[in-house]
Amino acid sequence: MDDRRRRREEGGQVVTATLSKVDRGRVQETRPRPPRRYRLSNLDTKVSPYLFVAPFFVLFGAIGLFPLLYTAYVSLFDWEVGADEPLFIGLENYRTLFEDDQFWNALFNTFSIFVLSSGPQIVVAVLLAALLNANLRARTGWRMGVLLPYVASLVALTIIFGNLFGPQYGLVNDVLGLVGIDPIDWQASTFGSHVAIASMVNWRWTGYNALIILAAMQAIPRDVYEAALVDGASALRQFFSITLPMLKPTLIFVVVTSTIGGLQIFTEPKLFEPSGGSGGGTEHQYQTVVLYLYQSAFQGLDLGYASAIAWVLFMIVIVVAALNFFLTRRAVR
Repeated sequence: MDDRRRRREEGGQVVTATLSKVDRGRVQETRPRPPRRYRLSNLDTKVSPYLFVAPFFVLFGAIGLFPLLYTAYVSLFDWEVGADEPLFIGLENYRTLFEDDQFWNALFNTFSIFVLSSGPQIVVAVLLAALLNANLRARTGWRMGVLLPYVASLVALTIIFGNLFGPQYGLVNDVLGLVGIDPIDWQASTFGSHVAIASMVNWRWTGYNALIILAAMQAIPRDVYEAALVDGASALRQFFSITLPMLKPTLIFVVVTSTIGGLQIFTEPKLFEPSGGSGGGTEHQYQTVVLYLYQSAFQGLDLGYASAIAWVLFMIVIVVAALNFFLTRRAVR
């Protein structure tokens, strides 16, 4: 009986294999077409995801990608505001920019303020998140409290810090005088102005980053900590061996966003100057790259040169953000 069945199956396979392509097409044509509702449902499954994400890409192309590419186009011209026919000069704006001492001074100021703000900011945010993750009374109130500087008006915050770091009646100089340190002219000093501006940035963004890191800490499974506690690991050992390695994706996100924001700092140094100008002090001691871009575009009315500054800053941000990404990825393991 088994031999007959096997021969029958083998014969059927031979007959099927001998069917020509035309016969196969005829067999397929005889199959009933799926109902229209099924075909529409299948089409909806394939097309709907693209329609859902399309608004983001449309808006990004209209208000993000197009201005970026148009800025690159403008940077190739000697383009003054109100000019009827801008003159094409190629890479001349970039050559002039790399020979501009004021640009290199602004770049130094930007990196100095960035280092003084982003580094301590991330460290304090991690420690603050660890404290907020502990068993504290009124934890919700503490977590809301660290976010208040971020919610407050940036203009009001800058005015307050400008008064705190005032050269004559500032509270910071009064505190320094109590320990025997002479008053510092924070606005006239290069390093002092960078410290003052970095303090504003840290005050505003540390709590925001701490809450992001806190959310990532609470997502770590408690079973891991319980297993480490059974093995005799101390709280400090758990923090460095469990918490920090499992926070790596969040720390990378925080570092990259801090890099992008730190290198594009504008409002704090602009309002730190009493007159509210874009020169960054009498000797440009705290003028950042974005302030110099603003000065070139809206005071110097040189759109081509300002566009070149914008593109050089864009490339610097990409390089530094990528470098911080790889360094953070290797450091937190």
